[in-house]
Amino acid sequence: MANGVAQIRRSVMTLALPVTVSSLLQRTEGIVAVFLVGGLGAIPIAAVGLGQLLAFIATTLVSGLSVGTNVIIAQQWGARRYEEAGQAARHFLGLSVVMSLALAILGLSANGLIMELLGAQPEVVALALPYSTLIFLVIPFTVLLAVLSSILQGSGDTKTPMYAMIMVNVLHIVIAYPLIYGQWGFPAFGVKGAAVAVGIAEATGSLYLFSRCRTILRPSKRLRLDLVHAIWNVGAPVSGERIVQQAGILLYTKIVLIYGTVSYAAHQVGLSIESLSFLPGYGFAIAAATMVGQSIGAGKYTRAKLENWEANRLATFIMSAMGVVFFFFPYVLLRAFTNDEAVIDLGTMFLKIVALLQVPLALTMVLAGSLRGAGDFYVWLAMIADWTVRMVLMLWRYRSERWKSIQVFRSSTT
Repeated sequence: MANGVAQIRRSVMTLALPVTVSSLLQRTEGIVAVFLVGGLGAIPIAAVGLGQLLAFIATTLVSGLSVGTNVIIAQQWGARRYEEAGQAARHFLGLSVVMSLALAILGLSANGLIMELLGAQPEVVALALPYSTLIFLVIPFTVLLAVLSSILQGSGDTKTPMYAMIMVNVLHIVIAYPLIYGQWGFPAFGVKGAAVAVGIAEATGSLYLFSRCRTILRPSKRLRLDLVHAIWNVGAPVSGERIVQQAGILLYTKIVLIYGTVSYAAHQVGLSIESLSFLPGYGFAIAAATMVGQSIGAGKYTRAKLENWEANRLATFIMSAMGVVFFFFPYVLLRAFTNDEAVIDLGTMFLKIVALLQVPLALTMVLAGSLRGAGDFYVWLAMIADWTVRMVLMLWRYRSERWKSIQVFRSSTT
């Protein structure tokens, strides 16, 4: 039994480590954009953060279907039904291309209006709008990068997406820095340069992943409505939960923007740092979903339970350690992003609060991953209720208008 647990632990780490690194690198792309424009001041930081938020919200539906495909491919792969897994992958890839084009059109049409409705300052919108426009133009590559990674991860290959994200991040840094600041003979595009770098890097990564997925994809002479239905049944609850979640985040963003550009910049920097902690949780969640899905597909239910336990234990340990760092060393982390003391002061409070949430986040993420792998999505109804309650509470707080009397920063000259 002990040898079996040790073997499972190694398998979890083998799958989870590349996914964690891939997720870290995927999030690093956004973090690097915030980091690189940090030298331009609080307004560019807020502009990039706002543009990234809109793009992230736009990909919510596809991310839900991505989870569905990952589960279906994992279960079919575990049962050695490779033809079915390959056809599911091809169907999902086709659906994702169509949806990504629709998202690009929708984003280009509505991004400016949404920024104004959120209450962003005119100077922030002036920078965020061209950045967001470029990001939405290349959003099909963003979607394809996530979709192709999900297909490979469902088959048990978590290393190839990691290599792709290493390539994307290196390209992004090499291209973004000279385009933002006008180095090495390039013109200084400012925040627009960060968006151009994202497009070039993600297009390259998508082409690489597609070349590696060709051995998995299987042609289908007709539209398999049963596969589309299965993907929808598994992915729709996740998409529903994330839509409600994003509605709450939009309302939260509107409230933070009320406090001013500095507050939102601090919030954005804090989120960038915090994301480093829950990426291990995400990595172990994907590992749990893949391993549990394959074990369920193979009829190995006891092994599936042990895989869930090991993934939870390891994620909790790592994220707890990150929480300790956030609580005791927030200034060091924030100082790496910005020299603005007002942003650092507010960001310090933010990081100390999220430090206390690391263990609940670890358990929630990995348990959700295990349930996804088993095809059980009733847990997402609880998540929808959770985010709905949060949204209602924030709306109540906003309508109370008590926030008008709060001053988060008082000048020493007054």
